[in-house]
Amino acid sequence: MALKTDTVVTGLKTPWAVAILPDGDMLVTERGGTLRLVHDGKLDPKPIGDVPEVLAKGQGGLLDVVLHPDYAKNGWLYLTYASPAAPGEAGDADGANTALMRAKLKNHKLVDKKVLFKATPNVKSNPHFGGRVVFDREGYLYLSLGERGQKEKAQDPMNHQGTVVRLFDDGRVPKDNPFVGTKKGLEEIYSYGHRNPQGLALDPVSGKVWEHEHGPQGGDEVNIVKKGANYGWPAITFGIDYDNSIISEDTARAGMEQPVIYWRPSIAPCGMAFVTSPKFPDWKNNLLVGSLKFNYVMLCTVKGDQITKQEKILEGIGRVRTIRQGADGNIYVVAENSGTVFRVSPM
Repeated sequence: MALKTDTVVTGLKTPWAVAILPDGDMLVTERGGTLRLVHDGKLDPKPIGDVPEVLAKGQGGLLDVVLHPDYAKNGWLYLTYASPAAPGEAGDADGANTALMRAKLKNHKLVDKKVLFKATPNVKSNPHFGGRVVFDREGYLYLSLGERGQKEKAQDPMNHQGTVVRLFDDGRVPKDNPFVGTKKGLEEIYSYGHRNPQGLALDPVSGKVWEHEHGPQGGDEVNIVKKGANYGWPAITFGIDYDNSIISEDTARAGMEQPVIYWRPSIAPCGMAFVTSPKFPDWKNNLLVGSLKFNYVMLCTVKGDQITKQEKILEGIGRVRTIRQGADGNIYVVAENSGTVFRVSPM
């Protein structure tokens, strides 16, 4: 399929995510801690006001922005960010962890703000915040959380590191979450054993939530998120450490999930979206995954719970952070290194 790529807006500072409003305007997060409005295709020079305080160090900062499925009626939007430690919170006093805020946009500032969730404990080091949000068909909210560079913590569901959590849209914990009432894990957790999941997407056919995560050196994965499932990191992995040392001799163990696919060498996946737009009939119900490392988008052919084919598209587009499908049926790609939001449409 011949594609046309247009620049919607550029000049952003390390953009991370985009949310496309019903009127076609956009909200874009800049990892340094600013939320920007794109109106009529132009970047408003004034940042959105009253954005939460973020820790903009390492991989931390202002991360995802997602609209409530009923945004047109209720006006709720959701932000994820690296939230600095507050007095009384568990963990490192000078640390941080991933938080989820709900708010509304009014008069160019955030109002009715509420922190719905913050991962515990706070950690001083600054990698692997995860931070991606998606809603399922029933309206549950899923949030991905990295293991903060402390890989062994991903096998302990008594902390939030290396997990996907599942909440109601107001932050309450569903009673059917796997660890509710068990004292074997934190009640927000839906799955665990993840490394640094920076992609979540809803399968339009099955209604299942798909996830991708960064491996170490090799071993990036795509998974389907299952209730109570353990995805194995670091007990099983298809990668090795950055110093070429062995993390685990095993790529499979009983009771641990296998990925749908893995990449070796790593592509550094970031951002994913299923395509449902009639503008892309050849891509219908297939999956797009961005590559930070190689500056392309991977088109993955999905059959049931399997990926049967992969094709590189949009090569050279830049370090992809987020992929969204707009209400206009076009695909929008956030490129971190060039500070650009691109619109992709058929020729």
